[in-house]
Amino acid sequence: MKNTIAERILDFLKDFPPFNLLPKGTLMDIAKNIEIKYFEKDQIIFDQNDNPHKHFYIVYEGAIRLYRFGEDKKYIVDICDEGDLFGLRPLIMKENYLMGAAANEESIIYGIPIQLFNDIILNFPTVSQFLIASFATNTRDPFADKHKGKLFANINAISKIENNFTETQTAKYTQNPITCSPKTTIQFAAKVMTKNIINSIVVTENNLPVGIMTDKDIRTKIGTGLFKITDPVEAIMTSPVITFPENITVAEAQIARLKHKVSHLCITKDGTTNTELVGILAEHDLNLIQGNNPFLLTKQIKLAKDAETLKYIRTKASELTKGYIDQEIPIYFVTKVISEINTAITKRAIRLSIKEIGTESPVSYTWLALGSQGRKEQLLMTDQDNALVFENVPEEQLAETKKYFLELASKVTQKLHIVGFEYCPANIMASNPKWCLSVNEWKHQFKDWIKHPTSDKILNSIIFFDFEYIYGDQKLYDKMTKAVFKYIQKKQVFLGFLSKVTIENPAPLGFFKQFLVEADGENKDQFNIKNRAIRPLVDAARIFSLLHNISANNTIERYEKLMEIEPQNSDVFESCANAFKILLQFRTSQGLTNNDNGKFVDINNLSKADRLKLKSCFKPIKNIQESLKLRFNVSQIP
Repeated sequence: MKNTIAERILDFLKDFPPFNLLPKGTLMDIAKNIEIKYFEKDQIIFDQNDNPHKHFYIVYEGAIRLYRFGEDKKYIVDICDEGDLFGLRPLIMKENYLMGAAANEESIIYGIPIQLFNDIILNFPTVSQFLIASFATNTRDPFADKHKGKLFANINAISKIENNFTETQTAKYTQNPITCSPKTTIQFAAKVMTKNIINSIVVTENNLPVGIMTDKDIRTKIGTGLFKITDPVEAIMTSPVITFPENITVAEAQIARLKHKVSHLCITKDGTTNTELVGILAEHDLNLIQGNNPFLLTKQIKLAKDAETLKYIRTKASELTKGYIDQEIPIYFVTKVISEINTAITKRAIRLSIKEIGTESPVSYTWLALGSQGRKEQLLMTDQDNALVFENVPEEQLAETKKYFLELASKVTQKLHIVGFEYCPANIMASNPKWCLSVNEWKHQFKDWIKHPTSDKILNSIIFFDFEYIYGDQKLYDKMTKAVFKYIQKKQVFLGFLSKVTIENPAPLGFFKQFLVEADGENKDQFNIKNRAIRPLVDAARIFSLLHNISANNTIERYEKLMEIEPQNSDVFESCANAFKILLQFRTSQGLTNNDNGKFVDINNLSKADRLKLKSCFKPIKNIQESLKLRFNVSQIP
């Protein structure tokens, strides 16, 4: 007699890893032995430090929150949705639960016997490889000697997976996705989704993607009564869709999801909405990389209720950075991921602060990041540099308006300080009335800096011309950007003053090719890698970008744009970009090792290879400074 329940369970499991790696017969054996469990909202499944169950679990319906207690507080670590596994690691490691699990809403979960799964691990290497990479351990290298023989019961050793850093690989997406037209009724589209056991349907016209409808759209827009089930799909679909070409890497997909806050990416022939749809890349496709990854961290950020929780999450981001650096992952990718996390933390700090104040802002405003965060290069816990611009108001309203934003900025900078971003020693923060201004006040200030470039104003320009939009009304940010480029085009001699300051920064090496180290003070005999090596490259990229109206702030991106604009000088710009990557990676590694900002390096503790590697970065610095000297007639600047 046919086992209908087991068949239904099999149909569910086959779409989720690692069960999608198993043949149907093996999967049916699992389905027949699964325990179905129902939990009401907030009901505990297991608690932190409990003995492990005989089952691990997969969410069939609803959502399960994972939590951890620490310092007398309860932290939400993750929310598991449909198809997510949890409770596996303690069974593999034969240890108590490191976190608790409870139903976030009414939920049904499947319990899978670990004893049954042990045999599957032995017989199906692809499953064991998946579990090693995804669930077995939170350590950086699960294949290290100290873990051999401990990851799985009855397994003495498992060889390392080739190229196990999945983020650099081409993402596997679902080909030939299910589609419908914009005029299809929501009811019919939902039936198609149910029949095909999918949680989304792509809306197309002439096979070009124009939108997407997901389970979430049906829950939040139909289930709440905002729309009728007989309405067309176009009424509730998300549009436009985010598209990528067929060779998208997991890294690119991760960044796109972080940036656009979407769960699905459409894959087209050329990566735009103007060519044929060939696939769909869903959140579950990317969730094969488990543990301490950007998505789990950003989920936690959204749920954070206070600055202490944000601090805990940022600590996890530092561990993520260390893992990337240790694996020698391209620094450009690392900066993008960590910058998105830093941005998410700042946004959450702003929202929490507005909630504390109890009233929304009186006019539109924009929170700006400056310095390394503005350039999306803040990998370490350095001090904060930020500013705030608000919409122009009548003179009689200016004082009261500024009072609100100074209160908001004070609360935000305080929270960022708790997170670990120290207050700026020079007080270049939005909580300082000097840097909390209206659009007109900012424009006037920029104009004054450029027209009357005294030493203080040049220093401010170096810091503030890397401002980047973080939160609020982006139109205000755009106005400021246009104003800066407009003023500089009218007075390009100002770039000569900036160049002079950059060139006056002493070269990294002395006459006898020795490192120029600090002569006295707390860091005596140490090399200042930030000021002597990284800063000249950053400053030069900024100056050339201002010359060519390049809106990008990131140093690597600036040099790449300059290579396109000035192909005759592409060798110089490329060498600068490569040197900057090496220096930034070196500084980050030093900072993580020494638990500081990585600014100073003890040359005597470096290997000969590392010293040579650093010295190889100094020739591009000399070359780009020579270019600045000639291009902007620095010798003529008083």
